[in-house]
Amino acid sequence: MMKSLLKLTITTSMLTTMTMAGGYTQGDRILDMQKMAQAMQDIQSGFFYNNEDIVKAGVKDLKETIVKIRPIDAEVNNKDIYEKWLNNDLKMTNKIQKKIVQKLEDIDERFSDGDAVQALQAYSKIASQCMKCHVRLRKW
Repeated sequence: MMKSLLKLTITTSMLTTMTMAGGYTQGDRILDMQKMAQAMQDIQSGFFYNNEDIVKAGVKDLKETIVKIRPIDAEVNNKDIYEKWLNNDLKMTNKIQKKIVQKLEDIDERFSDGDAVQALQAYSKIASQCMKCHVRLRKW
């Protein structure tokens, strides 16, 4: 358990570092959001069809994509401190990303163990975290 958590932390850090090396645009964010929405749909389909492979693929895709989400270059380079503060709550984003990754681990473990009810509850908590970000940061 601890070993896999360490691997996940190192992988997340490496992916974040690599993706931050280049510019991150609004277009990149939109594509990542679309990938995450598709991954959530895949997980849900896997639940409905009782197909562990579909659930695992959705979990994998969401894990790989969630770590890419960050403020776009226009937000990072904004010189207006107040506007930058309003648009970029990186601490909250990181906290949400961490919670989602933890719940994805729960889905993977619970569904594999045959506990679809608990896996679905973890899925629901992920959707709640997604909405939290969209309401607070994206001003929905």
